[in-house]
Amino acid sequence: QVQLVESGGGLVQPGGSLRLSCACSGFTLAHYAIGWFRQAPGKEREGVSGINSGGDKTNYADSVKGRFTISRDNAKNTVYLQMNSLKPEDTAIYYCAAEVLGKGTLSQHDYDYWGQGTQVTVSL
Repeated sequence: QVQLVESGGGLVQPGGSLRLSCACSGFTLAHYAIGWFRQAPGKEREGVSGINSGGDKTNYADSVKGRFTISRDNAKNTVYLQMNSLKPEDTAIYYCAAEVLGKGTLSQHDYDYWGQGTQVTVSL
């Protein structure tokens, strides 16, 4: 059974940092790309970052470039999203997803399996 479980969300002040984790099971992580997406209240879900199956190509939304870093540890079946210099507009539910084609795009329609999400709130 394919499972993706996000963790690491929480409440943080503006300028702070969080590291999200996506624990994967039920499939061979090395064969899949992983993407991070987020959905803020009243807004559509958007792509934040993606990493290809080989781990040598990454994509970032313009709004997070230079602040967020995606990485993967296939031995631990886990993908991470390091988020620095957080802003109130980063507040959202963050989801990780797995893509069979292995490209790591920012399009949610390319992804096959999804986690349940973790809440990130950036506020004073």
